[in-house]
Amino acid sequence: MKLATKVTAIFERTLDLLGAFAGVLVAFLMIGVCVDVCMRYFLNRPLFWMIEVTQYALVFILFLGAAWLLRKEGHVVMDILISRLGQKSQNLANVITSTLGAIVCFIITWYAARVSWDYFQIDYVYSATLEIPAFLLQAVVPLGAFLLSIQFLRRAYGYLGKLRAP
Repeated sequence: MKLATKVTAIFERTLDLLGAFAGVLVAFLMIGVCVDVCMRYFLNRPLFWMIEVTQYALVFILFLGAAWLLRKEGHVVMDILISRLGQKSQNLANVITSTLGAIVCFIITWYAARVSWDYFQIDYVYSATLEIPAFLLQAVVPLGAFLLSIQFLRRAYGYLGKLRAP
């Protein structure tokens, strides 16, 4: 098996695992918020940590699931504009938007990695109920943005191939 095929398979599997984890987090949040609401109103005993966990989990869901969703072509598309174009123009628009998306995600990756590293170096802790080291929560941003940028590049390459096809 060629190296590129192995790397692609590993990347695909990584996206699947992270997408599944994001799905598990969604299910956990759904159940957790329902339990918290019931405990708050019926027993007057809310889960004191649930709001904070929900905030953190939403960031994880966003950044861990975005690349998987892009691979499935599940992101919002401006159909009203794209559908009026010919096939070659649609492919060109997708190459351009995917390339721009990759550039933006690489920039986010760079800056988010710097922030995560700074948080790690100064041992910054979010002073809330759970007191979690900030770099652990922040690290998902550069990871997710990097995977999303790679997926944007893969998408651009795929549409570029369609654009070059006769």
